[in-house]
Amino acid sequence: MFRTGRSLPAADEDARQPSGAERVRTLVAGNASAVLVIPGCESSERAPATVDARAVSPSGDVLLLLPVGSPATRAATHATADEVTAVMEITDVAPVAVPHRIRGRGWVAGWLTHVPEAERPAALALLADERPGLPEPGPGAALLRLEVGEAYTDDLWGAEHVEPEDFAEAAPDPLARHEAELLQHLAASHGSQLRSLCALVGDRGACAGWQRVVPLGLDRFGLRVRFCAADACFDARFEFPHPVTGIPGLRTAIRHLFDAAGA
Repeated sequence: MFRTGRSLPAADEDARQPSGAERVRTLVAGNASAVLVIPGCESSERAPATVDARAVSPSGDVLLLLPVGSPATRAATHATADEVTAVMEITDVAPVAVPHRIRGRGWVAGWLTHVPEAERPAALALLADERPGLPEPGPGAALLRLEVGEAYTDDLWGAEHVEPEDFAEAAPDPLARHEAELLQHLAASHGSQLRSLCALVGDRGACAGWQRVVPLGLDRFGLRVRFCAADACFDARFEFPHPVTGIPGLRTAIRHLFDAAGA
């Protein structure tokens, strides 16, 4: 059983949560696993292909690095314009151990083609920027382009359809690249402070009933924490006074939460 809660409303009343477009862009830019599916292929070609790396171009196309022998790569080999439709399916799993670990899913659908040889250097540079340390793709890797026709997300914020123009204009959350390590650090080193946050959403005396307290999600607007007992879980959203733009501002915002809980 789940309940939800909210504490410490943000000072910026109109900017409490990321838009659907930003959430999809964050999924694309983050560490969530992704596969590419070609609808309508013969059964032998329907197996989803794991996406090794992805990035979004300035025009809003999604650049994909896939195995050269994957069904998606073979389908795109002789494709032109809008001959091949494809869907990238993204599964967002919490980077810390917690019951009901899947935080959401995203879908980006559109038309698939190979990146022209002349555009490969720029595309590879974008991929390397999104995935620092990405090895130089060898002959076993293919570089494809997904021209976005629509996108959709179903996550802890709810379900939302995203138009391609909104997807192209959105930016990923500035904490997306660091979220996994930040949540893991909070879980490993700040358990008592996380537990104290319960006092911000209810009676302090009731906090002892929650046996596990796990940081579940982090973005520039706030921190989501899951409190679990033997037969129930409770999600609480703790909003920052103002959206943060990087790690220094995040440290200040987290201290503000912990200080408020201990007051």
